[in-house]
Amino acid sequence: MSPFLDLPPLSAARFAAIEDRVAALLHTSADVIITQGEALLPLEAAIRGAAHPGSTALNIVTGPYGQTFGGWLRDCGAEVADLAVPYDTAVSAGQVAEALRDRPETDFVSLVHAEAATGNTNPVAEIAAVVRAHGALLMLDAVASVAAEPVLTDEWGVDLCVIGGQKAMGGPAGVSAVAVGPRAWQRITANPAAPRRSYLSLLDWKERWTDAGRTALPHAPAQLEMLALEACLDRIDAEGLPANLARHRAAAAATRAGARALAPLAPYVPRDRDAAPVATTLRTPPALNAAELTAAALRADPTVPLQPGGGPLAATMLRVNHYGPAATPDTVLATLAALATALGTDPAAALDAAGEAWEATVARP
Repeated sequence: MSPFLDLPPLSAARFAAIEDRVAALLHTSADVIITQGEALLPLEAAIRGAAHPGSTALNIVTGPYGQTFGGWLRDCGAEVADLAVPYDTAVSAGQVAEALRDRPETDFVSLVHAEAATGNTNPVAEIAAVVRAHGALLMLDAVASVAAEPVLTDEWGVDLCVIGGQKAMGGPAGVSAVAVGPRAWQRITANPAAPRRSYLSLLDWKERWTDAGRTALPHAPAQLEMLALEACLDRIDAEGLPANLARHRAAAAATRAGARALAPLAPYVPRDRDAAPVATTLRTPPALNAAELTAAALRADPTVPLQPGGGPLAATMLRVNHYGPAATPDTVLATLAALATALGTDPAAALDAAGEAWEATVARP
């Protein structure tokens, strides 16, 4: 029998220990609940727990996930104002402050940290300070950012922080987690519309697991996914989180530098400060179809982590997914070489620029 099919049951103590390690990764003393599904599960659970008829939400849209959150908030009966910015930039704390001044009744703010789909990242520390000063609750989607850039949940004052294992952590898509702070629990507990007896119920987890001392799991855990998540945490600990973050920063810097040498490609997010370390998106000119270029690059090297943009961006944007185990110099250089082959150009300048950027970024404290 395969060793993966002949495992002893995952104990409640081990499940709780993995939760504690996720809390350490998120720099939080809040309750962490590991959910047995892709990160959309805790994201929807957080929104449906906190939002209700009569609540007023500011939904920050810097990519496709912000659009999804707005739909859920409206489904809950909340009054929603969308603060949308172009997908090739980031939202600023000043823009958030202005939106909150325009709607002083706002009591909930939803924000994506890094948008892997569009390659941007938002300045959470500054935005969170504005939201906390206003008195609103902040939900942060850190699925793409965790282990690629700092996620300082308590220091920033994030009330609900959701992560997944499948990007920079280098793990499975079928397990995710949410850190729920005291203000969030107060809000969810007081919400008569919060899900109960439901897979979307954070209150069920709180009552049956967290408040009960984490001694008996409320249902059979997804054992293989939990063990994979534990292995990811082992790997991050072995490398050291600062080194893990530096590796992702270097991968982004090297990809962007190399792409700038691969005319007519250009970074989709022009300003380096707005660019996510988890993935780099590249813009193609109108005469060059991004999906066709991606397909040609993958024919040259099927192993590189390339994909075209989603939906309407498929023709004009492609994405380099340099996260987790793919955040390496070899992966970045191979991807640039494949793109150069697809473009019919010499890769030497791009490879040199990428190598220099990698070394300069890693050398920075």
